[in-house]
Amino acid sequence: MTRRRTGRARAWAELLRVSALFSVPGDALAGAAAAGARPGRGTLCAIGASLCLYEAGMALNDWADRAEDAAERPHRPLPSGRIAPSAALAASAALTAAGLALASRAGRPSLAVATALAATVWAYDLGLKHTPAGPGTMATARALDLLLGATASTGRTGRTASTGAAGRPASTGGIGGPHRRAVHALPSAALLGAHTYAVTAVSRHETQGGSTRTPLAALAVTLAVAGAVSGDALGARPDTTTVSSPSGPPAPAPHPHPALPSRRPLPPSGPLPSRPPLPSRRLLPSGLPLSSRRPVLSRGLGPLLALAYARTPATLLLHAALNPSAALTERAVGGGIRATIPLQAALAARAGAPGTALALLGLVPAARALARKVSPT
Repeated sequence: MTRRRTGRARAWAELLRVSALFSVPGDALAGAAAAGARPGRGTLCAIGASLCLYEAGMALNDWADRAEDAAERPHRPLPSGRIAPSAALAASAALTAAGLALASRAGRPSLAVATALAATVWAYDLGLKHTPAGPGTMATARALDLLLGATASTGRTGRTASTGAAGRPASTGGIGGPHRRAVHALPSAALLGAHTYAVTAVSRHETQGGSTRTPLAALAVTLAVAGAVSGDALGARPDTTTVSSPSGPPAPAPHPHPALPSRRPLPPSGPLPSRPPLPSRRLLPSGLPLSSRRPVLSRGLGPLLALAYARTPATLLLHAALNPSAALTERAVGGGIRATIPLQAALAARAGAPGTALALLGLVPAARALARKVSPT
């Protein structure tokens, strides 16, 4: 009985590809960092929703491809008979409902993003996977997952990153509401989507004997993403307070008693001397310039993590391109999935959240250890 239960648990682990789960929490955490929010209750809701929707997609993927897997991957849980197709479909539906329920706990905007994410996942598995729109659809899903974390972390259940001098929430810079700050996560979402597009494009050749052109193109995308993450464009969090000097001399304030003459005599002739306008300076609530917003650790950690991200799949992609085969292509795809974690960490570091980046790095050894037991592809 114990052996039977163990075998069934392993079958479900293979179906859900549990070793790839370690690449999911970083989406929400990187989104929160990019939106300028500290992880809070909303972030936890987003992580739970992401995990559920990710696993729903995995179960639905095998259910939709059960006929193809019977010919090309007979060892998979569904074609081997270890899991019934109806059970996989039911699990996918239940996980989708659970993911939407968790997202709703973070507010209506988060539920809207999660609904779009769930629709994208189901559309990919049920129809778009084997079309030219497949990689783009998967990239959209991953980008939405990061935006889900940004939206949930900046809502009422999240905790804003910046506070005023007296501990009160600082202004959102005139953006128009806490959820609007999630738009600052769009560049990070685009980079994560580009990486996902490249990995998905390579994965389409796993059962076709490999390819030369696609892994090389994926390698170029990886290097481009690493270069973008290393830059300074993503390094600043959303502004919380902006103080700028006027462009000219200030208008005189009206006298509280217009009928009374002013006690200060005017100069004999000519206008009042005006001081030259000071250059505009953007300040933090604490009075520090924006250039000092990121800790030194963040500025140095970002490029190192970008290098770690590029190094993870680069060698495997090069091998898959020089020696096209199904086995090397599968290894390259696995390396691309594992590279998602250092990419998320690099995005968090460049957004000024070194603690989040280092915490995400702690998931890498666990992901590698579990990948030796259960394949992430």
